[in-house]
Amino acid sequence: MVDLIEKKKNGLALTREEIYYWIQGLVDDKIPLYQSSALLMAITFKGMEDREIYDLTSAMYKTGDIVDLSKISGIKADKHSTGGVGDKTSLVLLPMVAACGVKVAKMSGRGLGHTGGTLDKLQAIPNTKIDLKEEDFIKQANEVGLVISGQNDKLTPADKKLYALRDVTATVNSLPLIASSVMSKKLATASDSLLLDVTIGNGAFMKDFDSGLELAELMIKIGNYHHLPTRAVISNMNQPLGKAIGNALEIKEVIKALQGEGPEDLMELCYTMGSIMLMQANICNTELEARKKLEEVISNGSAFNKFVEMVKAQGGDTSYIFDTSKFNLTKYNFRIVAPYDGYVEKLDAYILGRAAMKLGAGRETINDYIDYDAGIYLHHKVGDKVCQGDKILSIYTNKDNYLDLIEELNKAVSINPREIAKPTVIYKIL
Repeated sequence: MVDLIEKKKNGLALTREEIYYWIQGLVDDKIPLYQSSALLMAITFKGMEDREIYDLTSAMYKTGDIVDLSKISGIKADKHSTGGVGDKTSLVLLPMVAACGVKVAKMSGRGLGHTGGTLDKLQAIPNTKIDLKEEDFIKQANEVGLVISGQNDKLTPADKKLYALRDVTATVNSLPLIASSVMSKKLATASDSLLLDVTIGNGAFMKDFDSGLELAELMIKIGNYHHLPTRAVISNMNQPLGKAIGNALEIKEVIKALQGEGPEDLMELCYTMGSIMLMQANICNTELEARKKLEEVISNGSAFNKFVEMVKAQGGDTSYIFDTSKFNLTKYNFRIVAPYDGYVEKLDAYILGRAAMKLGAGRETINDYIDYDAGIYLHHKVGDKVCQGDKILSIYTNKDNYLDLIEELNKAVSINPREIAKPTVIYKIL
């Protein structure tokens, strides 16, 4: 291991055998964590060649369990987002795609820090099971055409250990390590195609377009190298996606979106990504044809019905979907209003995401308790015209110290007397 650290420290490429030696030793607890930490730091400083990244990704997913999706009949598609604030895309997009005849068997994650997790949102619907056994996961995919479940603990065990190390050694922000982490999980549950949503902006992991583009291109190369046809969109996360932040609030927005009343930015992202997924699955030949098909499953209610069917299959209480007033009200709610007439210039996604977490909607550590009812609702988005006293944010919490967050929430919002253009939702499609 010392030789490997020395080699990478000097900027040299590790062989396939050396990478497998490291990852297998890490999984088997035969290599001390301090040596893995040293190698992670060397990789962060010196980078990796494409071939090294391909080998690292392979080693990470092959040293754990692999879910065999060949038992699912038909064409199978998958989608992954690098995360953001108010990102409930999977819960709108995947029922749309499934309603068009594509099987979707997705393993998803929980939220941490300022970003939300799909599983947490889904569990805001009482009794919804998200830890499905592999045979139940496969069965539901075949029978319903749509399943969203938590990840098997035995999938990519190396990634779990490396991520924990990266988090405490300042080596999180390394493109080879980010890309191999994401793609190893996708390859361990490989569908017939993969679409990536690489978010950029102050509420995202990647802060600027160039780094987002580099990450997207690298993950596409990893996918294609491993015979997983992969495409990507680069989307805007400078303001939250949609209008709801927080689990029950976002579920209510998902329901409205599937009933044809979704926020403009959320629906634009879903229609664009859905069109790509239908073309990847060879269901449609053109983006126009695909978009019409997606609009049809929204207007005729089949996408909404598919969501209900999935929740029901996973034990969820579907009465909450048909009557959203059943979701609990929080003990406290208050507003942030426009101080004067003008246009919304800023809704800082990072500040709002952190505030939502502190209100109880998210978790600082993976073991923190989540209050499904807490969150923030945005009555206006960037570019909207507002008058003095108009509601900008509604805040919901059960925490007694909520007043401590008012100053922080005010910093997240700015109003400009001059007209502000509505921001672009999608920067690039690869």
